[in-house]
Amino acid sequence: MAAPNVAANAYASLARIMDGAGGVGGLNKVAEGPAGPSFGAVLKEALGSVMDAGRKSDAQTVAMANGKANVMDVVTAVAETDVAVSTLVSVRDRVIQSYEDILKMQI
Repeated sequence: MAAPNVAANAYASLARIMDGAGGVGGLNKVAEGPAGPSFGAVLKEALGSVMDAGRKSDAQTVAMANGKANVMDVVTAVAETDVAVSTLVSVRDRVIQSYEDILKMQI
């Protein structure tokens, strides 16, 4: 499981990307094509769902600290966030591997 400061940095980075301030910039200007949503739109939605899971986990943790939440709710929210981040990292690694395979192809 990720350390709290690593998770906080990851959420902050995702927020910058979603706002267009993280150097990516093009994610907020994605349109749907004739065949459906573009890759950028799907990516934006996936990043948004990971951010939502992180926010839910943070909210449950704060509620637990205030005595307003059950321990099981906090554990479930943290586990869901961990799965979402792990899935996102796996997809990122696979995309990078595919890109490197394309670069190795001879023309």
